Amino acid sequence: MKFDAVVLGAGMVGVSVALHLQQRGLAVALVDRRAPGYETSFGNAGLIQREGVYPYAFPRGFGTLLRYALNRSTDVRYHPSALPRLLPFLYRYWYNSRPDRHAAIARAYSTLIEHCISEHRALIEASGAQALLRTGGWVKVFRTAQKFEAEQRQARRWNAEYGVQFDVLDAARLQHDEPWLGHSLIGGLRYTDSDSVSDPNALVTAYARHFEQLGGRILTGDAATLEPQWRVTTDAGVIEARSAVVAMGPWSDLVTTRLGYRLPLAVKRGYHMHYAAQNGARLNQPVLDAEIGYLITPMARGIRLTTGAELALRDAPPTPAQLDAVEPIARKVFPLGERLDATPWLGRRPCTPDMMPVIGPAPRHAGLWFAFGHAHHGLTLGPVTGRLIAEMVTGAQPVVDPTPFRADRF
Repeated sequence: MKFDAVVLGAGMVGVSVALHLQQRGLAVALVDRRAPGYETSFGNAGLIQREGVYPYAFPRGFGTLLRYALNRSTDVRYHPSALPRLLPFLYRYWYNSRPDRHAAIARAYSTLIEHCISEHRALIEASGAQALLRTGGWVKVFRTAQKFEAEQRQARRWNAEYGVQFDVLDAARLQHDEPWLGHSLIGGLRYTDSDSVSDPNALVTAYARHFEQLGGRILTGDAATLEPQWRVTTDAGVIEARSAVVAMGPWSDLVTTRLGYRLPLAVKRGYHMHYAAQNGARLNQPVLDAEIGYLITPMARGIRLTTGAELALRDAPPTPAQLDAVEPIARKVFPLGERLDATPWLGRRPCTPDMMPVIGPAPRHAGLWFAFGHAHHGLTLGPVTGRLIAEMVTGAQPVVDPTPFRADRF
């Protein structure tokens, strides 16, 4: 029960880290309390976002802030009881979202984003998961000319700065491509270089299966039992490793805090529900209703409706008010049928106040590595994060400069 590396957390990021380490000839154990892909990686929108060069910023306009403060917005809600603990994080998030700071962050963040498609496709090919992949992009749709024009200006800037490709769809083209969408939509933007998948959990599972085929071990255990240098308790007994990688998403602080690190990690929670499609209706690609703040996408189980962000404590009880608010609106956009899930699914996105993940060595512990804090882009950035960590652990030339993502930047 001795390994070269143990990876804690079996979501998209953790599985990708374990797989990349195993591919490089290390003996790797992957430890989680659940099977791979059954926490945050289970319930996302399935987007691999090549266009996501600018991470999601905190709003700075007074009108938007006032709307959110009233706590009735469809795209963002908050738990008032959580605000005292969240305010320091939110202030730093707001501070880093100033346009000049946000642009500087994007220059670093985009170095990861530019590899998201190629790195996923390499793992999809290796793991035989091609049937899950949907190419051709995804669509952001609009209801007002003002918002549509503003988003086009933004897309042109992204194209000039980072080569983000997009198509502008007028109402007729949108109806041609998605004939079951409602006529209240005046057009859309398709981000053509992005991919999506029909079952994010199945994709993580496929990567994990390939990891095992290469000789990796998946063990059930409590990652919070990690002790230097480096031991973890699992159902198969105590395992030891020369290196440990913390990739536990929103639960990463359960380990890092105990080891003396005070990293500013918070969560944005989100919900999803699956629906049948009425009258043979078909949705061909993911569709984001940009002015309302929800996304519908075709999944293996049905049409998945995902919500925006809920600012709350990680372990607070579910409050799916956003889902209840957007469902009637979504039904007017696409003919959703009956709910297919007994209860809404709740996920937790791990976020840092500068919108960038923590990737790299722990400052004060030899052999300890961090890979968490990917916010909305855990699925998108899992494989490139895995490659970057594996290259640093093995001393290879890293695919991107890891400096902006170091843990001691806070």
